[in-house]
Amino acid sequence: MNRIKRFAAVAATAVAVLAPLTAAPAAQAATTGNHLGMTWEVLNYGVGGTVQVGGPGGTASNAYDGDTPAWTSLPVLCLNKDLRPAPSGLSIGFYNGWALGAVEISRPVKGTELTGPEAANTVCRMQFGRNWRQAEFHDGRYGVNYEEPGGWTFWASGNLPKGVRFWTYINDQNANPWN
Repeated sequence: MNRIKRFAAVAATAVAVLAPLTAAPAAQAATTGNHLGMTWEVLNYGVGGTVQVGGPGGTASNAYDGDTPAWTSLPVLCLNKDLRPAPSGLSIGFYNGWALGAVEISRPVKGTELTGPEAANTVCRMQFGRNWRQAEFHDGRYGVNYEEPGGWTFWASGNLPKGVRFWTYINDQNANPWN
């Protein structure tokens, strides 16, 4: 009987000590934005100083739920959509549209700092100028005069490093660090 009482006392103490520790992550998640955010990377380099960015084809990107914890520090994919035409020789379509501009990546920022689209846009504007904003999943365009929106990847002018993940916005899914 003493063994049972001792076991019950130890179990009660463990529950009392561990309960606050197990509750902390849930409380922390609500206040620090621990949602997963979608990230992309460089897929290819093309003609005329172009780069293809995206997330499909074996990358870790998840456009529906996000793929990277918000506490991670990564650059933001920034776009200056200045309406430049695509150079000759690029194959443009739904899954590999033309972004009508140039891309750069910002300094690394924690996803928790990206509290919404405007916060991400501010990171781009502060580093590259007022015409820059965070790139969005559907920025690739195709068709006559690029009137059709695409998704999953796009081409733009730029020379980004391979092997670097970056925060990329998606406007119709909960796959951003602020969701």
